[in-house]
Amino acid sequence: MSSKLITTVLGQREPLSDPAISVRNLCVAFGGRKILDNVSFDIRRGQTLVILGLSGVGKSTTLRCLMGLQRPDKGEIFINGRDILKMDSKEMDELRKRMGMAFQMSALFDSLTIGENVAFGLREHTKLSEQEIQRIVAEKLAKVDLQGMADLYPNQLSGGMQKRASFAHTIATDPDIILYDEPTSGLDPVLSMVINNLIKNLQEDTHATSVVVTHDIKGAKTVGHQIAMLYQGRFAWMGTPEEFASTDNPLIAQFRDGNVDGPIRL
Repeated sequence: MSSKLITTVLGQREPLSDPAISVRNLCVAFGGRKILDNVSFDIRRGQTLVILGLSGVGKSTTLRCLMGLQRPDKGEIFINGRDILKMDSKEMDELRKRMGMAFQMSALFDSLTIGENVAFGLREHTKLSEQEIQRIVAEKLAKVDLQGMADLYPNQLSGGMQKRASFAHTIATDPDIILYDEPTSGLDPVLSMVINNLIKNLQEDTHATSVVVTHDIKGAKTVGHQIAMLYQGRFAWMGTPEEFASTDNPLIAQFRDGNVDGPIRL
């Protein structure tokens, strides 16, 4: 691990190890049905892994396991070189301060303004002055093109703007790891690409290690350094966006091209 410290709103800290995330033989079952069956993968520090797959195959379950919100039946999850399944609650709370989660439904507090939503984590986890908090809020809103929106409430914003506001909330505490759960769900194709380009720009700006769970093929190729296909509980394929676009793997080709015929059966 590098000895050069990085400066964040939560203080100075060592950068993440490389790989930042290593998952080994992850198994999760619900009611006797295997959701994840010996899933293993690595994510290099500062890179983005996109997880594709049909609905209900375990994509969001994978995110919950990474956040420590779902305990697997078996396996190991190393984040920053440590197995989170062996951490106590205090250690896990400290790790979560280095992680941000962008939920599918934006997850903004309706009773708080956009500015108050973005400031929430700063007020919870820092002793920054109100002036400094407001400066950071303005900076993060500018990064998602919501300048001047701090005093509005979530119900005064469009769905796409709410999504961007949730991203500002997610990055407010300078997380090293950002997890996105279906970030373009329910959005039209044009707005989906706006959100995908924003995710890509945020990764390039923050250098965060990211995991994006999505059905959005075009978005996956836009934001991912690596793309994985989760099928029948396992990573059936993993490669670069270029390899994803050109592979003749029948599973990937069917999913990528939206074909009825192929190995995928609904």
